[in-house]
Amino acid sequence: MNMALAQFAQPFSFSQLEQMDVVNGAIGRLLLACLLGGAVGLQRELHRRSAGVRTNLLICMGAAFFTLLSAVLAGENSSNKGQVAANIVQGIGFLGAGLILRNRNRVSGLASAASVWAVASIGMACGAGLYLAAAVAALIVIVSMELVGFLERRSGLRPYGVTYEARGEDQNQMLQSILKVMDQAHMRFAEIETNTIGNTQRVTFPLSATGNQHKRLHSQLLIEPGISGLLAFRDPEDD
Repeated sequence: MNMALAQFAQPFSFSQLEQMDVVNGAIGRLLLACLLGGAVGLQRELHRRSAGVRTNLLICMGAAFFTLLSAVLAGENSSNKGQVAANIVQGIGFLGAGLILRNRNRVSGLASAASVWAVASIGMACGAGLYLAAAVAALIVIVSMELVGFLERRSGLRPYGVTYEARGEDQNQMLQSILKVMDQAHMRFAEIETNTIGNTQRVTFPLSATGNQHKRLHSQLLIEPGISGLLAFRDPEDD
């Protein structure tokens, strides 16, 4: 029994020396993958996305480790050292699909899914020993997301979803005021939620529009009769 357990504990036929060589070669690659994946995740987490530091760090490190193990398990004489690594793309595809959400006639999470896919490729580069390429790719990902995000915010042309909450004392008057503003903007007023808290009536509705349109709608709604307060909540997952 003890002999069987001892044999089971030995990974394949690798000697202790061969295992030490793998460990020594893997440490730097895995640490770099953690660093680069964490850097991309930090950028996402600063913008309040669900795929943050831990997620991207683990994905990058896992992709690097699978890439490293793919060549080790295949052996020196094998012509198919990328068999394990080839399945990383499929696995990341399923993971990225879980980040994409369709809610209230809009799709969110596309940028998060794309960043996870890019992080996996960075991890694979680390696992293959392509340190400079991995570092450059991580830098490109971070700069691209920051620069494109900055240009989108400055231009105000990219549509994004906002949930509005209008408050007042007369619900019917609020609904008429909101409908009037939406008609003037040629936008649809749908998926309304209404409730009452004490003497305060609340009307909540989602709306997808550009930054400039949101600004105009917000200012127009505030001057309408019956609306004493207006709150706007942007979905942090709306990439």
